[in-house]
Amino acid sequence: MTSDPALQAYFAEGASWDADRAAQQRRAVRWAYVVAGAGWLCAIASGLALMELMPLKQVEPFVIRVDNSTGLVDVVPVYTAQMSMPEAVTRYFLDHYVTVCERFDFATAESDYEECGAFHTAARNQAWSERWARTNPTSPLNVYKDGSSLRAQVSAVSFFERASGVSDLAQVRYTTAKRQAGGTDETVTHWIATVQYAYGEPSKDPKVRRWNPLGFKILEFRAEPEVLNEPDTPATTASHVADATASGGTR
Repeated sequence: MTSDPALQAYFAEGASWDADRAAQQRRAVRWAYVVAGAGWLCAIASGLALMELMPLKQVEPFVIRVDNSTGLVDVVPVYTAQMSMPEAVTRYFLDHYVTVCERFDFATAESDYEECGAFHTAARNQAWSERWARTNPTSPLNVYKDGSSLRAQVSAVSFFERASGVSDLAQVRYTTAKRQAGGTDETVTHWIATVQYAYGEPSKDPKVRRWNPLGFKILEFRAEPEVLNEPDTPATTASHVADATASGGTR
């Protein structure tokens, strides 16, 4: 069979055209993979960049102060637990804590319970919850369910320094006065509490920060009846002694 040169040239040109089209399709597929890969890399890089920037997107409260005499405006810096507190500030917190947390009145019991929790560590809040549970016979909710009330008043605060130079201990002397429901007479009891405290980062919760803006924490609180040279009138309340005994002296 004799081959026609023109026909052979036609077939060769057709094969070449088909090979070029196949090569072009392979190049298009390769470019598609490259573009898709670059898109995924950009997406991953954008995600990582957003994760790095997330800590910067925080809402920080601040207080603007205006001088009444000059009218100058400045921003009060936010406390970040990086500086030592003056003794007067710690004395205030100890006085406030004892006054609020050692008293009881049904009208303010719920608010006092939550406010005291703002000064506790997680471990102390657990013990605080157990102490106030109605299943606890010495719970204030059971001891004072007859309508009686208890108020506390601090008489003295003393600070102690450890041998290591750390100042985190204080001794608080205070009195409690129990009044029976509908009565006017009070049963006064003298107490002395040993307190271990610390300052930490203030809470981010606005409600907790309203009560405790400087991150003051009570680490340990041990209260015992104070022995006086002259007996007070009348004697120590039985409910207070029972409460101290049941909690191992820690109130």
